[in-house]
Amino acid sequence: MFQNIDNRQFKDLQKKPNTLVLDVRTPKEIAEGYIPFANHFLDINNEAFEAELSKLDKSKNYLVYCRSGARSAKACRMMEEKGFKGQLYNLAMGITGWDGEVKK
Repeated sequence: MFQNIDNRQFKDLQKKPNTLVLDVRTPKEIAEGYIPFANHFLDINNEAFEAELSKLDKSKNYLVYCRSGARSAKACRMMEEKGFKGQLYNLAMGITGWDGEVKK
């Protein structure tokens, strides 16, 4: 089961091996700024989201975020249903609560 985490935990966990960062916001939201160490960008509102999600390595750990934490929590649940074996973490407050650097 995925875990909701805060900024400090997110920053610490992104440094661990076999951990990837997944941004599930829209391209317009991403253009406004994203967390610099994000590895993957998949719009959860896109009809191809589930197909694209299936292409990710299911053995890795994932830090998932969106604007406020709701869509990324939904993405984590979908990943669990699709058999992802690594740890899944949701940035509970999303990028709106992020206190680190934002890249444009």
